[in-house]
Amino acid sequence: MKEIIFEVREDEADGGYNALALGHAIATQGDTLEELREMVREAVQCHFGDGVPGEMPQVIRLHFVRDEVLAV
Repeated sequence: MKEIIFEVREDEADGGYNALALGHAIATQGDTLEELREMVREAVQCHFGDGVPGEMPQVIRLHFVRDEVLAV
């Protein structure tokens, strides 16, 4: 596997960011973008270092999803 993709959303209620890996049971969060990046790297290393089948990804992609609500 060359790449793993995380869907990132802002936590509107508490602030910060939540990240969920697509196709893998990996989820993490961070109060800032820098903290989130560190937590995602750590979560990937822990997940693939625990004997989970598959090779360690070479690239982590963060896909930011933003919802926008408009008043009518």
